[in-house]
Amino acid sequence: MKRLFFVLSLLSMLALLSITALADGHCDDELGCIEVGPDDPIVVGAMLTTSGATSFLGDDSVGGIELAILGREGMAMDREIELVIEDSLCSAEGGQAAAQRVAADETIVGVVGTNCSGAAQGALPIISEAGMLMISPSNTSPSLTNDDTEAGGAYLPGYFRTGHNDLFQGAMAAQFAMEVLEAETIATIHDGDPYTEGLASVMADTFAEMGGTVAFQGAVSKGDTDMTAILTEIAAEAPDVVYFPVFEPESNFIAAQLVATPGLEDTIMVTADGSLVASFPENTGEAAVGVFMSGPSVTGEAYENFLELWDEEIGGVPPSGFHAHAYDATNMLLDAVEAVAEPHGDDGTIIIGRQALRDALADVEGYEGLTGVLTCQDESPFAGDCATGEALAVFEITEAEVNEDAWPPAVVWDLSMSMMMEEEG
Repeated sequence: MKRLFFVLSLLSMLALLSITALADGHCDDELGCIEVGPDDPIVVGAMLTTSGATSFLGDDSVGGIELAILGREGMAMDREIELVIEDSLCSAEGGQAAAQRVAADETIVGVVGTNCSGAAQGALPIISEAGMLMISPSNTSPSLTNDDTEAGGAYLPGYFRTGHNDLFQGAMAAQFAMEVLEAETIATIHDGDPYTEGLASVMADTFAEMGGTVAFQGAVSKGDTDMTAILTEIAAEAPDVVYFPVFEPESNFIAAQLVATPGLEDTIMVTADGSLVASFPENTGEAAVGVFMSGPSVTGEAYENFLELWDEEIGGVPPSGFHAHAYDATNMLLDAVEAVAEPHGDDGTIIIGRQALRDALADVEGYEGLTGVLTCQDESPFAGDCATGEALAVFEITEAEVNEDAWPPAVVWDLSMSMMMEEEG
C-alpha cells in the first residue's frame, strides 16, 4: 500500500512537472522564452521620446515603425502585430521608467528605441537584465557600444542600433570643418548629455589630430535660454567655427544669440542631427540661414517610395532624420522573431527564445535596408553597431527652410565628395 502510494505520488509529481514544462513552452533558452498562443498578437515594444521638446524624434521613429508594420500588412506568422509605445523622454530617468514598464510585460518580443542616448543609458541595464533586447534607430553615443566601463563605456548584452556611431559623425564634422570650411580654429559646446558631450569630444579630438586648434570647449545646461556668458567667452578666442551638437530649444538660442555676439559675426555655425529637424529654422529665425548640420542622409528608389508612402499614410514629410533607421530596426527585429520562433503543440502556439533573438540580430550580415547595407558587430567599441556611417551627410539651412517651410535642406557635402576632392587634388 505504501509502495502504491509512493508510485502514485511520483506519477503525480511527474505529471505536474510535465504540465509546468508545457506552460513554459518546453523552453530551453537560457534567457527564457515568449509563448505566443494561436490567437495572441506578436507584441513589439517601443521606447521613444513622444512628449516634450524632443517629441519630433519620437514622432519620426513611430512613423518608421508603423510603415514597417504596414509593409507586412500588420501581420507576422499569421498573427497581428501589436505596437506598445512607452514615452522614454530624452533623459536617463525617462529611459529607466519606460524600461521598467516594458520589462514588466513578458509578451514583448523586443524593443525599438530609445531615441536619445541619455535615455538608453537609463533603460539598458533594466532591458538587458530582463533578457530582452533593444534596437535603437537614433542613439549615436559611442559609449553605448563600448564595454570598457572604466573609459565610460555603457554597453550591455541585448543592445543594438541601426543609427550611426558618433565616432563616424564627429570625425566627419571635423573633416568638413577643416577641408571644406578651411577652419583653423574651432570651439565646441555641449549640454552634458551623453550624445552631445560624446559628439563634441570626438569632433574636437579629430580636428586636433588633423592639425587644427581647439580654442574652447564648454557646456550649457538643458533649459538654458541666455547663452551670453558662454558666447562672450568663445568670442574672446575668435574661432572660425562654433560646433554645438545640441537639441532644440538650446540650439535655437545658441544660434540666434551667436550672430548678435560681438566678435562672432563672421563665425560659421555647425550643429548635428539633434537639431536636424523641421522646426529648427522656424524656431531660430533668420539666424538659422547658413547653419550647417550633419546627420542622416538616405537616398535611393526604395527610400523615395518610402517617402511617398509616408505622405499617403501619415502626411507631409518626416520631421527628423531617423525614420528610415526605425523602419530598418523594426524589420530586422521582426525578421529575427520569424527566424527563431518554434511551434509548440498542435494548437498553433509558438515559443520565441530571448537569447535566440539576440543571437539572430547579432548574426545579421549584409542586410539591405533603406539606410544601406547593415552588418551587426559584436566587438567593442562597436558592439551592437549595425550601421557603418555611410548614410551621413552635411546639410545647409537656407532662406527656403526659414521662410518657405521647405524641408529637408539640401546636402552640401558627404564623404564621397571628400574623396572626389582628394582625386582632383
